[in-house]
Amino acid sequence: MNEALLRSLTPGVLAVLVRRGADFAAAEDAVQDALVEAVRVWPADPPRDPKGWLVTVAWRRFLDATRSDTARRRREDLVDEEPAPGAAPAVDDTLQLYFLCAHPSLTPSSAVALTLRAVGGLTTRQVAQAYLVPEATMAQRISRAKRTVSGLRFDRPGDVATVLRVLYLVFNEGYTGDVDLAAEAVRLTRQLAAQVDHPEVAGLLALMLLHHARRAARTAPDGSLVPLAEQDRGRWDTGAITEGVGILQAALARDRLGEFQAQAAIAALHADAPTAEETDWVQIVEWYDELVRLTGSPVVRLNRAVAVGEADGPRAGLAALAALDDPSPDSSTGGRAVPRRTAVAAYLHERDGDLATAARLYAEAAHQAPNLAERDHLTRQAARLNARRRH
Repeated sequence: MNEALLRSLTPGVLAVLVRRGADFAAAEDAVQDALVEAVRVWPADPPRDPKGWLVTVAWRRFLDATRSDTARRRREDLVDEEPAPGAAPAVDDTLQLYFLCAHPSLTPSSAVALTLRAVGGLTTRQVAQAYLVPEATMAQRISRAKRTVSGLRFDRPGDVATVLRVLYLVFNEGYTGDVDLAAEAVRLTRQLAAQVDHPEVAGLLALMLLHHARRAARTAPDGSLVPLAEQDRGRWDTGAITEGVGILQAALARDRLGEFQAQAAIAALHADAPTAEETDWVQIVEWYDELVRLTGSPVVRLNRAVAVGEADGPRAGLAALAALDDPSPDSSTGGRAVPRRTAVAAYLHERDGDLATAARLYAEAAHQAPNLAERDHLTRQAARLNARRRH
């Protein structure tokens, strides 16, 4: 079963149902039913027009779900509107659907969660990881969002800031998670940048391009993670870096600094360094100071501690790390911040020469890691240091 094909078709099918008058929650349920039916039927009888097949089945499921005495007249109207069988229109509605999901009746966080689940193709677990909250909490949030929009027509698009947040999280999940969504996020952000003249839209596109440029160098042939300092910079995509830097410079020249522009500036400084040793860590710390001012994010503060450790030495980095509150795994920032904090502490202790503490912390961080690739990487780091200590 081609799961990637199903995932790529889902937004377009959902958009067709919404355009025909289905409220979002009911349409999403109908599309999920159609996907389940596709998994059952397609291996033995693959359709010639997969999208058209999904639209037809999802629409029928929606009609079945809306048949009742009180909805009979509306149901008959919808049946009359059903087009004749045929190929589905080749229209890319994905970005429009992102805007529609950022509905004014939803809080930004609920709109982002709903879009990631229904349009981005992420599982509830992946959305929970992106938000750093327990899976059960995210399941409740998505359910509440669906109840909120149940019965509403999605005819009032939400704001750009919410759509940017969705695209950013989709890219991050595609860049570091289980599902490859990064290229799709870049494509949609390009579309948005062509439609919306805003420096933060440009900043997000620049950030994505600069990170995506390092994609080929992030993993070894065996699939293991390669830290930034150890990556083969000859494998970085110089075309994407040049494009990203150009977009960023134009955005910064407008003097309306935002979170994504600041993040892109940090990525650009990494991309500009011929070697890891030549990285301008002092300037990176200055940009992290701007990010802390803009966001107050504990994850940003954690990354700043790493940069301080590189710029001013590992003990300065450990002091910056000690100044942070250690978030509980049950807090709103705990899901990934805790293991990352432990890994940062391990790295800084190693830089300071305390191999015993560093090895212990790497092992703890591996136990807390949210995915197999990170767990394997951190386990190898602990084993490496233990081997050094024995010799």
